[in-house]
Amino acid sequence: MDNKKYEEAKERVVELKEFYEHLLSYIGVNVILVIINLVTSPKELWFYWVTIFWGIGIIWHAIHVFGKHRLLGKEWEERKIKEIMEKKDKKPYDADK
Repeated sequence: MDNKKYEEAKERVVELKEFYEHLLSYIGVNVILVIINLVTSPKELWFYWVTIFWGIGIIWHAIHVFGKHRLLGKEWEERKIKEIMEKKDKKPYDADK
């Protein structure tokens, strides 16, 4: 059981690390693109296209990393299973019929 928890925690840390690396890359690259765009062609702004579409990817990644685990992930499933089992134990057997 402890080994399983360790592996799940390790997977979670890897997911978080990958998201934060992705976010830092997004910020760094977009800052560079803004500078390049403003220096080379300030009248024609194009950097925002990369920012918007890559931003959609960042949002999707964030939902995967933070939303899934908090709303309907493994932990939620385990809590729900325990909750249902506890309710079954508290009800008299005739109540299920």
